[in-house]
Amino acid sequence: MKQEQRHWGTVGEKQVFLFTLSNENGYAADISNYGGIVAGFRMPDLCGKVKDIVLGFSSLDEYLKDHPNIGTLIGRYGNRIANACFSLDGITYRLLANDGKNTLHSGNRGFGRQVWKAESVNRPDAAGIRLSYLSPDGEDGFPGNLRTEVTYWLTGHNELEIEYRASTDKPTVIAFTNHAYWNLSGEGSGDILSHELELNAKYITIVREGLIPTGEFLAVKNTPFDFTVPTPIGLHINDESHLLTFGFGYDHNWVIDRSGETGLVQAASLYEPDSGRYMEVFTTEPGIQFYAGNHLDGTLVGKSNLPYTKRSGLCLETQHFPDSPNHANFPSTVLRQNEDFYSRTLYRFSVRSN
Repeated sequence: MKQEQRHWGTVGEKQVFLFTLSNENGYAADISNYGGIVAGFRMPDLCGKVKDIVLGFSSLDEYLKDHPNIGTLIGRYGNRIANACFSLDGITYRLLANDGKNTLHSGNRGFGRQVWKAESVNRPDAAGIRLSYLSPDGEDGFPGNLRTEVTYWLTGHNELEIEYRASTDKPTVIAFTNHAYWNLSGEGSGDILSHELELNAKYITIVREGLIPTGEFLAVKNTPFDFTVPTPIGLHINDESHLLTFGFGYDHNWVIDRSGETGLVQAASLYEPDSGRYMEVFTTEPGIQFYAGNHLDGTLVGKSNLPYTKRSGLCLETQHFPDSPNHANFPSTVLRQNEDFYSRTLYRFSVRSN
């Protein structure tokens, strides 16, 4: 295992670095302490050709511009909160409405626009980067001084592992995730519609306009949302469905089938037939948001100097359900004093033939 770092620039007076974790199998991950960004992930294909399979930019300056959370760490609260507010213990908290009248990914800043403290860490099977940040009481409208620690590991078994830890001095709500856009053909290589996706989920959370959950669940069987077996993403993405219309394609939360298990379970797998690249996703979270990159429109130019056009990358965001603070029947996202939050997501990579 190997760790390297280089100075990437400054934000205000704070130093930003790009850390590279690599193993002996030709796998490497680039992580920045600005926004906890996964700025790159390189792996070989069936023929041994290495490509970067994460959408991203070549410089820090490009990440400082407006972009749809390319590769960023998401917090304090990932996904949407309806009407930009929630109530906790009888107190109503107002947030920034940045998605119509709703809050998306905590507003216009969130964790993805902060400079985190960083330190290199090691364990016998992996090299890692540990990021830490104190979000002050009231930041982005959320209560409590929230101490957060996120560790990225690259293992010798070709896994990218993300561990999330947090504690607070006041009751609050949290929901962390990572917003990496994946294209197993290589970033800038075209759309992801031929990728074969499998989701370990028999239900999605039903949404209304604005992708806000109604609180109800839909069985995916015999619908365009059925990925219980490996299915090309493009097969049903343009089907007539009001739920697909709300998201301009797939941008929905699947309820992971845990079968009573509470720890790390498989949530998804993704396969690209031409390259043979295969990715499995495991998590302790109850849900996963599959977003098919429907709003990429070619205005962003990536590391390969090629535009990121519609559906040229996809996100598999392990998460709690959207708008959970406003739905008592959803798994709770409340964190209180003297509680320690922990969550873990693992992406396992390999190659295989048809």
